Amino acid sequence: MLIEFRVENHRSLRDEQVLTMEAGRVGDESDPRPRKVSGYPEKLLTVAGLYGANASGKSNVLAALEFMRVAVLASHRFWSPDDGVPRDPFAWGVKKPSLFEATFLIDGIRFQYGFVASDKCFLEEWLFAWPKKHKQLWFERIENNFKFGEYFKGENKLIEDVTRPNALFLSAAFQHNHPCLHAVFTWFRSVQPLNIPLHRSYSFFSSKRSSPRRYGSVQLLEEGDLRQRPLLSNEESSKQLSDQFRELLVSADFGIEDYRVEVEELEDDFHNRSKIVSYYFKHRSDSDNVWLPLDEESNGTKVMFYMALPILKTLQDGGILFIDELERSLHPYLARKIISQFNNPETNPNNAQLIFTTHDTNLLGTMLGEPALRRDQVWLTEKNPEGATELYPLTDYKPRKAENIERGYLQGRYGAIPFVENFSVAGE
Repeated sequence: MLIEFRVENHRSLRDEQVLTMEAGRVGDESDPRPRKVSGYPEKLLTVAGLYGANASGKSNVLAALEFMRVAVLASHRFWSPDDGVPRDPFAWGVKKPSLFEATFLIDGIRFQYGFVASDKCFLEEWLFAWPKKHKQLWFERIENNFKFGEYFKGENKLIEDVTRPNALFLSAAFQHNHPCLHAVFTWFRSVQPLNIPLHRSYSFFSSKRSSPRRYGSVQLLEEGDLRQRPLLSNEESSKQLSDQFRELLVSADFGIEDYRVEVEELEDDFHNRSKIVSYYFKHRSDSDNVWLPLDEESNGTKVMFYMALPILKTLQDGGILFIDELERSLHPYLARKIISQFNNPETNPNNAQLIFTTHDTNLLGTMLGEPALRRDQVWLTEKNPEGATELYPLTDYKPRKAENIERGYLQGRYGAIPFVENFSVAGE
């Protein structure tokens, strides 16, 4: 589970900003949403929702986590030695290094991993662990100088020698099967982005080596184009997951009763084989069965289709799913349903986490029932006069338990709303 994420100097996040999943002192003690987990003294949350005006920088918080994930997964194997670090610092003023740090739990052990990057190289990198509730240094790097802790056993010197200035030691260590780091690397692989804006910083390849491509994330309906179609692999097409996939699509009330997958194998003149995967949906009808291809479905159906498998896989396996614009083309009831799946210990037994941005204030209010989000699950973003994003929790305002959070947010009581003055489309 993610405990805390820190970032400094990434896009509009000029100054250090912190997102914590630690539960606040709000709500009833019997509330099942905060989780008591082994290895950490405080309860942790499985959901966080980020609100703010357009261009306030809330998406950049998720983009920063995505950059960190890709740097860990790809910098050693895929980034070109000549391209430096494809970071995206604050646009104005003197260019300073960028910092990224995540604190997280794996099987009851707390880890703290982070790095500092310039345009050319990684300036610092560190990993600490608390295997027996006592802090241990595993490794620390200042440019090309490395220090290893006494409990960090493995081919440390060999990996140090092959770690390039623009690659992370953690990324290189996994490629060389370091025995201590498999779980940490796997944790970063369990971080699943969904609908994060395309940018060269998120490419598996750095900018000059090859054409950028997406890694592990799904872009929803960008410019009307369906970028990726989720494919149920042999493991994923197990009956249980397939049934859950079908149930989620049916419960979304798009009029769908079933779905089927058709795979066509093609072979070109050079005997290269490829597959075309098509999805069809059976709709409720008083007449004969009607099967429609995915391309003819509504935007809402397409979005739910793309989101369903990542949601189910994250809930099944644990990990983190972060989504930009959760409410896109979805009815408020569906957004609430997704959040409730992560908040409910019965549907989320492996402590999977959902972090998302949204403009949907229905999630804060009581019109559709109890608020979908606790007060400590709500985060706000706002830009200061210098154009830098500030991230802060709703609990900074100490809202009362009975306070109407939706109304207070729309009235500007907590900030993070657009400032619109004398706007009119009518002529004089």
